[in-house]
Amino acid sequence: MDLYSRIYHCKPFFLIAGPCVIESYDIVMKCAEELTKQAEKHGLLFIFKSSYLKANRTSETSYSGPGQAEGLKILERVKKEFGVPVLTDIHESEEAESAAEVADILQIPAFLCRQTFLLKTAARTGKIINIKKGQFIAPEDMKPVTEKITSENNSQLLLTERGTFFGYHNLVVDFRSFPIMKQLGFPVIFDVTHSLQRPSLARVSGGTPELAPMMAKAALATGMVDGLFLETHPEPSEALSDGMSMLSLEDVPEMLNELVRTAGRD
Repeated sequence: MDLYSRIYHCKPFFLIAGPCVIESYDIVMKCAEELTKQAEKHGLLFIFKSSYLKANRTSETSYSGPGQAEGLKILERVKKEFGVPVLTDIHESEEAESAAEVADILQIPAFLCRQTFLLKTAARTGKIINIKKGQFIAPEDMKPVTEKITSENNSQLLLTERGTFFGYHNLVVDFRSFPIMKQLGFPVIFDVTHSLQRPSLARVSGGTPELAPMMAKAALATGMVDGLFLETHPEPSEALSDGMSMLSLEDVPEMLNELVRTAGRD
């Protein structure tokens, strides 16, 4: 069974997790090792994620990542070492072909979800495409977004809810998004940690990751969420990107214990 079929039929949920951005080989490998172990413990399909480049930064001094060439080398090592699929963002059409040589899933960031040329170029790689719903669009407006992918004969799509702008520096998750996007016929993912972000708060983004277990359990309880996306780091307070919203790696085991109980696995 190919990866998309495994994702499509996965129960009780699949997990996409890893550090926001590649900071170092050691941090990536430490996260991949622990997350792989925890996923295997619960029989979860696990996809490792990390970005080789983050184009949307709050400040011009914010860390952006090691770049595509170095980042893909590290992600390829994760695949070989742990035998798990990997996901990474692309921001420009020119990145798609090279990223697809390593990544099993290409992710379109929320702010770029309507960029036609980027979507169509990504689709032509034949890879699974995860599109994050923009913080500025309604869930039903994801239909024309998906059509840009399927027009290129690629129906391997994932749709991710990551919260909607609610005034300044805040996001809210409208749980009606899950069934609305589910009607489009593709697996739906809840981005737990980004939905708890406080965007562009001062010169960095804030967050409330302590609410992650509650939000994830509530999303699973709708019966409309196929996968969970979360970012984690061994030392979030020292992280170079999204440190205020990432979960501590040491908190992941207990959270997964709670989630599989909620989903009825254990």
